[in-house]
Amino acid sequence: MELVWGTRRFADYATVAGMTLRIGGLADLDPSTVPLPIGTEVSTLVDRDGRTQGAYGRVTKLDGERVDVTFLDETHAVFLRVEVAPRKLGIARYAQRRAAAWDELRPCVAIDTVVGSRAWGLANEASDEDHRGVFVLPLAWTTGLVDPPLDLVSADGSSQFWELGKAVRQALRADPNTLEMLFAEPKVIDPIGAPFIEMRMGFLSQEIYGAFGRYALSQLDRIEHNARLADHRSTVISWLRDNPTLGLDVAAERLADVAHVEAPTRRDAVLRARDYLKQLYRSMYDQGHIAANDWVSLRVAAKRDIPVPRDLRPKNAYNLIRLLDLGIRWLSGETPDVRVPDKLKPTLLSIKSGDMPLAKELTPKLEAAREKSPLPKRGDVAAADRVLRDVRAEAARRAIHLVPGPWGEHAIEPPEAHFDDE
Repeated sequence: MELVWGTRRFADYATVAGMTLRIGGLADLDPSTVPLPIGTEVSTLVDRDGRTQGAYGRVTKLDGERVDVTFLDETHAVFLRVEVAPRKLGIARYAQRRAAAWDELRPCVAIDTVVGSRAWGLANEASDEDHRGVFVLPLAWTTGLVDPPLDLVSADGSSQFWELGKAVRQALRADPNTLEMLFAEPKVIDPIGAPFIEMRMGFLSQEIYGAFGRYALSQLDRIEHNARLADHRSTVISWLRDNPTLGLDVAAERLADVAHVEAPTRRDAVLRARDYLKQLYRSMYDQGHIAANDWVSLRVAAKRDIPVPRDLRPKNAYNLIRLLDLGIRWLSGETPDVRVPDKLKPTLLSIKSGDMPLAKELTPKLEAAREKSPLPKRGDVAAADRVLRDVRAEAARRAIHLVPGPWGEHAIEPPEAHFDDE
């Protein structure tokens, strides 16, 4: 089947009554012209800044024909649009679909909220302005064979809007991004979205403990672990520079000792260290730093001044500690407010600058907040269901009566489904 968005074509799949319907083909898809929104995974087609072609990363900035690509080791380089391509055909299809959905359904946004550092009270002159919100699908988009998009994302990634049903489900799970959007001074673009805002207190529940708190702590543990791994990577590279003939087995034994790899036996520890070394040269190959996915290529590359990959991202820790504090305050019954307390701002700003204080002292506070929380165990699912039904009924009313606007008289027609042989 072929799916048409105005004059755009893209491929997708829809499942109806257990039958998979293929929608569209990729024969007419030109990877050099597919939109590359922020976040798209791409492969490089030329050598640049010491990287061989074939290195892959994500698009992090667009400026006309210039594409800024950030690689897995957090380094970046600028390419012309023709010098990069979506890493896989599926990614190309997704990028095209994402651009088409944005163009067609952007007028259906009903709630728009400024989020991020500007909402948290931590912005400076260089801070971006990010938006999150909700859109409501026109009636015709909900009644056909083709599954409608559930996300709208701008090309630069600064704006993202969820389909109302998806946003409701996320809010009931206490998804941090959704709840922050609801409590960070949301702007109602059209009254059709007002019921969702009006019942926002009904989404507050003890689910915040897991969605905010435990998630943040697990991610902080991961950041600390990755910081240690980054140090080990530097160690291995230095070994290879001092001894270019160092064998994989000998390096694994040395690493098992230096990194104090925990394992039931010495042999197990060495095997784990060996696996780590394989992960190291595999990641270096994926990032375009070495010529092949093997230990010999890593030894050869170590002679050059290659960047050492690092997974330590202070900005992630900064946001997770902020999220942990937010979970504690909301579980305790404080009036929901996404702004960071003045007493916490210096700590967060120091983390953002590169310091990494431990957050373990917040764990007892999180546990205590959950134990004494006045919030219900779960969100008000019955009220959420009524809101969703009422909003969709209003969209249907506007469609039937051709009320002026994006849900009625001026609604965009949904894509048509066609069999391939038609």
